[in-house]
Amino acid sequence: MNATILVIEDEPKIVKLARDYLEKSGYHVLTANDGSVGLMMARQEQPDLVVLDLNLPGLDGLDVCRELRRKSDVPIIMLTARIEETDRLIGLELGADDYITKPFSPRELVARVRALLRRVQGGLRQPGVIRIHDLEIDLDGHQVNRAGEAIQLSRMEFTLLTTLAQNPGQTFSRGQLLNKLHGIANAGYDRSIDAHIKSCAAS
Repeated sequence: MNATILVIEDEPKIVKLARDYLEKSGYHVLTANDGSVGLMMARQEQPDLVVLDLNLPGLDGLDVCRELRRKSDVPIIMLTARIEETDRLIGLELGADDYITKPFSPRELVARVRALLRRVQGGLRQPGVIRIHDLEIDLDGHQVNRAGEAIQLSRMEFTLLTTLAQNPGQTFSRGQLLNKLHGIANAGYDRSIDAHIKSCAAS
């Protein structure tokens, strides 16, 4: 079955462009033009991935991301026209898995959707449980516990923690970690690593 992608975006031209390219790539595409409708559709339709505009009318993208993460681990790619780095980092800290800055190439969107789904479906994870002192990482269950207490991490934070835990003593460059997280190393995403590590450390 083809993966279902939900595009939550209020600009008709961007919606059409994203839908056309994603459908040509074999995906089933649903669309919503505001945050409240998008959140409702995400809960009802259970898409395989959400493409989420940050600047939506009514319920904005950050609020939608926050609400989705309360009960769902669906992969989220944010679209943002905001140039402030803080906005993008807040989105990542709320649980978004990736972001693309407008204007963007629709081919890049398809590539990032494909890379994120590949990680989710094929996975970087290996069966088993990793235990480091009082930290326990359940690779199959996508759960982390410290001293018996559950720690809530986004999919990207879990992947980052797992990568480091599976390679003790190994030093990774930002580019290598970006490649692990995003599938496509890109210097423009360097600070996303900082956001994920900060969130893991605070958990």
